[in-house]
Amino acid sequence: MSLKAVVFDAYGTLYDIQSVAEITEDAFPGYGEIITQVWRIKQLEYTWLRSLMRRYQDFSAVTRDSLGYTLRVLGLAYEREAFERVIEKYLHLDLYSDATAALAALRPRKLAILSNGSPDMLSALVRNTGLDRLLDATISVDAKKIFKPSPEAYELIGEALGTAPDEVLFVSSNPWDVAGAKAFGLNVAWIERVTPEAMALACVETELVAPLTMFKAIRTQMDELGFAPDHRVRSLSELAGIAQASPPVP
Repeated sequence: MSLKAVVFDAYGTLYDIQSVAEITEDAFPGYGEIITQVWRIKQLEYTWLRSLMRRYQDFSAVTRDSLGYTLRVLGLAYEREAFERVIEKYLHLDLYSDATAALAALRPRKLAILSNGSPDMLSALVRNTGLDRLLDATISVDAKKIFKPSPEAYELIGEALGTAPDEVLFVSSNPWDVAGAKAFGLNVAWIERVTPEAMALACVETELVAPLTMFKAIRTQMDELGFAPDHRVRSLSELAGIAQASPPVP
């Protein structure tokens, strides 16, 4: 494998989506964890449903709709100000601690994000966290009006960077995204932040499954879709080792 580019998923891969929990708890005391997990689950489901229905709305709308759903089903009344304060956190998500150094170590290859995020959301997020100084491109699926894991979304990588699929290492912590990228023909590294052993232990430690444990059970383990990653790593910092074994394409 000769790599010309390394392309990252954003939400859950470079950015910790669980970092919204502090603001959800502050806005809705006692409900922060359940809001955080139901919101993310419905956010992803809405991207897939809208893709299948061919009724695209961008990720900003999806994010707002899925939060509205979550608050409604939990029976939580809210002021507009509280709603907007929670939504605003998606423009200021926390970077994983090893993200900046990991990207810098992958030069001279092209570096990019391919995300379901809308252009405005992504532009603000990468600027607010300083990644705009490291990335060659921030690619939104909005250009195709369909969400990952549609093959049309992954086509955007080649269109933006001038690469063939076998010249790209795609990096994601989301198993559904890993499967989609691999099905498209990309080289894929999976950031396996939750091991099956840790997941199994968390499920048997208590009779009551916590919202975060449930989320990890259905969103962090590799799906049975017939597509496995080329590389399994535990952190972004391990990607440099993969890259060193794959000389960059001029």
